[in-house]
Amino acid sequence: MARFAFSVFATDGKARTGRIAMNRGEIRTPAFMPVGTAATVKAMKPEAVRATGADIILGNTYHLMLRPGAERVARLGGLHRFMNWDRPILTDSGGYQVMSLSELRKLTEEGVSFRSHIDGSKHMLTPERSMEIQRLLGSDIVMAFDECPRADRPLAEIAASMELSMRWAKRSRDAFDGGGEHAERAALFGIQQGALDERLRARSAESLKEIGFDGYAIGGLAVGEGQEAMFATLDFAPDQLPEDAPRYLMGVGKPDDLVGAVERGIDMFDCVLPTRSGRNGQAFTWNGPLNMRNARHAEDTGPLDTRCSCSVCGTYSRAYLHHLIKSGEMLGAMLLTEHNLSFYQQLMSGIRNAIAKGHFALFASDFRRDYFPRS
Repeated sequence: MARFAFSVFATDGKARTGRIAMNRGEIRTPAFMPVGTAATVKAMKPEAVRATGADIILGNTYHLMLRPGAERVARLGGLHRFMNWDRPILTDSGGYQVMSLSELRKLTEEGVSFRSHIDGSKHMLTPERSMEIQRLLGSDIVMAFDECPRADRPLAEIAASMELSMRWAKRSRDAFDGGGEHAERAALFGIQQGALDERLRARSAESLKEIGFDGYAIGGLAVGEGQEAMFATLDFAPDQLPEDAPRYLMGVGKPDDLVGAVERGIDMFDCVLPTRSGRNGQAFTWNGPLNMRNARHAEDTGPLDTRCSCSVCGTYSRAYLHHLIKSGEMLGAMLLTEHNLSFYQQLMSGIRNAIAKGHFALFASDFRRDYFPRS
C-alpha cells in the first residue's frame, strides 16, 4: 500500500469522488470523519463506528497532549492500539483549541503558551511540538500548526494571522520531514487561512503550494460566519488549491453544509455535530432533523427514518427513543449517536454514488427538497 495516494474516479461539475490510499486502509471521498476528540467517538465503540461506514476518524492534539499525554500514548503502543482503531486517523494540530478553549494564552512568533483548561498547568505549543505530539500519537494524517482567527476580526489582523500561519506551515513541514519512520508512512496537510477574503486566501494557497503538502485543508470557516458566507468563500477557495490533492473543509458541518461544500469541490469533512446532537436528543433524517424530546414522538411506533438502514431504525421506535431521552437514559444518547453517524455515512455514500453516475445535481436537488420539507 502506498504511503499516500489520492485518485479521482469521477467528477460532476466541481464535485468529485475518489480514494485516498494509505498504509492502514483506503478512504473513500467525499469522506466524513467522525470526531474522536479524546481517543473516543463519544457514546460509540470503535467497531460500531466502523460499522456505520466510516473509513477514518479524527483525534485531537490539544486534548490528547493534556490527557493522557502524547508520551504516555506512545508508551502504550500509539493511538491506534490505545483506542482499538486499526484504520487511518487524522489528528488536528491543536491550534484551534488553544485559541478557543484556553483563557490564558500568549501568542508569539515561536508559538502559543497557554494554561490547560483542565488543571491550569502551563504549556507551550509550537509547530515543532505539534508535529512531535502527532508523531507520538502515530497519526496517519498530520495537520500543520496554525492560528484560526474569527472571520469578523479586522482584515489587517486576519492578514497578519494568515502570514504567521504560513510561516508556521513551513516550520511544520520541516519538523514533520525530520520525524524519521513516521514521516515515511504518514501524510502532512497544510491549512489555508484568510477568513472570507479572496486575495488573502489566494496568498495563503500560493504559500502552501510552494511549501508542498500531501493534502490541503480550508480552515477559518464554520466559526460563526453563517452558511451563506461560508459558501461564498467556498465558491473560490477550493479552486485556489491543487486539483491533484484532497481538499478538506475543517469543522463542517450540517448535512446541507456537506452537500453544498461537495458541490464546490470539497473531498473531506469532520464535525462533532452528529455525536453532540445525538447526546442532546437530536436525530438527523432524510426529512430533516428531529427533536426527540418533543411530545409528538411519545406514542409514535415508527422508526426515526424509514429510509435509513441502520440498526437503530430497524429495531427501536420513536416512542422508545423519546422515552430514553426524556428520562436521561444513557442508552438514548448511544442510540441517537449511532443513528446520526450512520445517517452521515449513508449521505456520503449517496453523494459518492451520484457523482460516479453523473447525476449529483439531481441528488442535491432531491436532498434539499426532502430535507427542508414545506410545512
